[in-house]
Amino acid sequence: MKKKNFTTTISVDQTPEEAFAAINNVRAWWSGEIEGDTDKLGAEFTYRYKDVHRSKQKITEFIPGKKVVWHVLESHLSFVKDKSEWNDTAIIFDISEKEGKTEVRFTHIGLVPQYECYGSCSNAWGMLINGNLCKVITTGKGQPDAFA
Repeated sequence: MKKKNFTTTISVDQTPEEAFAAINNVRAWWSGEIEGDTDKLGAEFTYRYKDVHRSKQKITEFIPGKKVVWHVLESHLSFVKDKSEWNDTAIIFDISEKEGKTEVRFTHIGLVPQYECYGSCSNAWGMLINGNLCKVITTGKGQPDAFA
């Protein structure tokens, strides 16, 4: 049986380069505290949201206007039994041009329905990508806490 990774797609009028810049301005759209560089190949950064979620990502692909990949090195999700469900998963942003618009396809490889956090995590990613990230791409402005 094939595992179905969480994915969602947004379409915007901005250029692929503008979408790429917004994706890498992680502090503007991923609600929480971020430490470290989020905008260069090989960089590592930590994300924390209260005592609910903590993770460390490494940027493993960084192709301007095309693609960004984060490898989750370690994670702690306080609301599930297996606190490390995100360990060794990959967060991918694929950017392409389709019918005069820029499409950003977000996929969290390894975030699958068999995981306890799938419901909560896919809802959170949906709000962050379809809401916050889309607004950062289209307005250039940082967004408030999506979870408040």
